[in-house]
Amino acid sequence: MTSSTKKLLSRRGFVKKTGAAVAGTMIISPAFSNVLNSLNGKKKVALVGTGIRGTSFWGKYLNDEYSDVIEFVGLCDINPGRVAYSKEHIGVDCPIYLNFDEMLEKADIDLLMVTTVDSTHDEFIIKGLDKGIDVVTEKPMTTDEKKCQNIIDAQRRSTGKLIMAFNYRYGKVFTKLKEIIESKEIGELISIDLNWYLNTYHGASYFRRWHGLREKSGSLLLHKSAHHFDLLNWFIGSDPVEVHAYGALEKYGKNNSFRGDKCRTCDHKNSCKFYWDITKDEKLVNLYTKNEKYDGYIRDNCLFREEIDIFDKMAVQIKYANNVQVSYSLTTYSPFEGFKFAFNGKDGRLETQEGIPWRETVQQDQSKIHEKEMDQTTHSKAELQYHEIVSQRNFEDYKKIEFPFVRKGHWGGDTLMFNEIFRGEVINPELNHFAGMRDGSLAVLIGIAARISIDEKRPVKIEELTDLKPQLHKWA
Repeated sequence: MTSSTKKLLSRRGFVKKTGAAVAGTMIISPAFSNVLNSLNGKKKVALVGTGIRGTSFWGKYLNDEYSDVIEFVGLCDINPGRVAYSKEHIGVDCPIYLNFDEMLEKADIDLLMVTTVDSTHDEFIIKGLDKGIDVVTEKPMTTDEKKCQNIIDAQRRSTGKLIMAFNYRYGKVFTKLKEIIESKEIGELISIDLNWYLNTYHGASYFRRWHGLREKSGSLLLHKSAHHFDLLNWFIGSDPVEVHAYGALEKYGKNNSFRGDKCRTCDHKNSCKFYWDITKDEKLVNLYTKNEKYDGYIRDNCLFREEIDIFDKMAVQIKYANNVQVSYSLTTYSPFEGFKFAFNGKDGRLETQEGIPWRETVQQDQSKIHEKEMDQTTHSKAELQYHEIVSQRNFEDYKKIEFPFVRKGHWGGDTLMFNEIFRGEVINPELNHFAGMRDGSLAVLIGIAARISIDEKRPVKIEELTDLKPQLHKWA
């Protein structure tokens, strides 16, 4: 039986089974158009990169919740101990590979999931696209402009589709903000102020991991801010054209008066406020510490080691093709975790915030906040009851919306994103939650431009970086 015949039969079977239920309620996601190759109607998926993100988020959770529509056909990692543990933890019975090219050659893959170190995303994305298969990648899409251009070129020549895992877009509170903006409640959007705060638990964690090195993460302007830049692009509905930024490394890295080898063996355990005991987390021990001997990766590295070369404070100004302006900042050592959004329109203002202690009646345990964001299974009874969203039109009184609070699963966005990718379910299609290559490119190009701007002390135009030309209206 030919591959094309298999695709036709599987799609017919899928439509027969689910068409009546799906067709009348929603459109089919663009992420779903090229992936049903299996006769059993399941999408054959492979994962490259079995760190904590791949093993938990793209591994165990998907296998537990979506095994009716997906089938794992391969796991790949350069660390043999880690990939072996990941197979056991995820609970799948599929081959494991230490060589990606071998997996690509031997496994029959519909969808490749990329969750490796950021600076290597381009290699696996391009090889997957050149094989003609669909690829979904964690943010950031890549870490520099040359790799970005290579991915753009690969997408243009491929029959496969690159899907960006921008789950923040799907978050319920962010979707509500997008709906209000689109309703013209505050008139034509003219500027956005966004301040994002990482606390001394979550923020510090990036600096003890590989993310603290530019060569691997591209800096937090890529690894973390790609989420925020994509949200801004999505809210604004136009493309960025120019970036001017400032940043520095002033808290972590070589700035401290003492440092150690790693937390487990550090002489400063009793005096360092950032001491972290990895041995209390059985999963991390099994995934990382037991497998250091294979690749030398230390998960509880000292966040004051001198090789750290990323910024720990960042401020970015962005101008868009439709003349919207953005003021953005990221802080990595705040006493609390949260954000402040303010949208200024010609006819009013819209704003919301999260995590500001003096604005909330329920005080959160700062050491657990990021864990709640990542959590897919539980919801604390002590959570806030609502997000406070306030809008006010010029010359009128303010209006406050008490929007139901959701923190787990990235503000409820994970399930909606996975449902679109793996079940073809699209909620609110007019809001364009789905993100592809162009969205991934524009998000990282802001971060790349910001990094260049800081290094070279000048504004940077987006069109300097790749051959993508900024568009006035993104969805035109």
